[in-house]
Amino acid sequence: MKHPTSRMLYHYWDRLRGTRAAPERSEIEPGEIRNLLSESLILELDMARSDATVRLAGTRVCALFGRELRGSAFADIWGAGQADPWRLVETVAVDTVGIVAGLQGKTQRDEQIDLELLLLPLRHRGQTQVRLLGALSPKVVPQWLGLRPVERLESVSLRVLDPTYDVIDLARNDAAANLRNLPEPANDSLPVRRGHLMVHPGGRS
Repeated sequence: MKHPTSRMLYHYWDRLRGTRAAPERSEIEPGEIRNLLSESLILELDMARSDATVRLAGTRVCALFGRELRGSAFADIWGAGQADPWRLVETVAVDTVGIVAGLQGKTQRDEQIDLELLLLPLRHRGQTQVRLLGALSPKVVPQWLGLRPVERLESVSLRVLDPTYDVIDLARNDAAANLRNLPEPANDSLPVRRGHLMVHPGGRS
C-alpha cells in the first residue's frame, strides 16, 4: 500500500477486527475516519449474481467519475469493454482477505490518473460476503478533477495483503498515531453541481 488513505483505512479495519477475519459493518464509526471518507467506498454484494453495487461513495470518488455513484454497479465505473472487476470483489469476499490494486484512469481526452484501490471484507448483521469496505485514492489530484470524468479504469497491479507484513509496515510508518491525530476535515461538505461542474466547497488556494 502506497497511499496514506489506504494505509490508515487498513489499520483502522485491522484494529476493529482484532482476531476475527473481518469486523462488523456496524462497528465502523465515520467520525473516527472522517478525513478518509472522501476517498472511501462501501460495496453491497450479491454473490449469487456475481454483482457488486456501490452503497456509499465519498465525495472525491464521485468527483472522479463526475456523478453520484450510490446505487451504481461497481463494474460500470470501470467503463465499457474493460476487464470485469468481479474477480477482485470475489477474492476479497470468498477468501476473506484484503487486496490492493494499482489502477490507471482515463478521461475521454485520454488524460491519465494513477489510482490505488483498497478492498477489505466486512460482516453485516452476522453475515459474510455481503459488504466490502474500500478506498479509491489518486496519487496526485489533477486540475481537471470535477471537470472531466474518468470514463475507464485499467488494472496495472494487484496484491493480496499479507496481514503480518502490513501491520509491521503500518507500525513503522506510525499510521495509528496519524489516524488518532487527524486534522479537522477540509471537505466534509457535499459537492454542488453547477452545470457540468462539480464544485467542492473549500477555502482559498
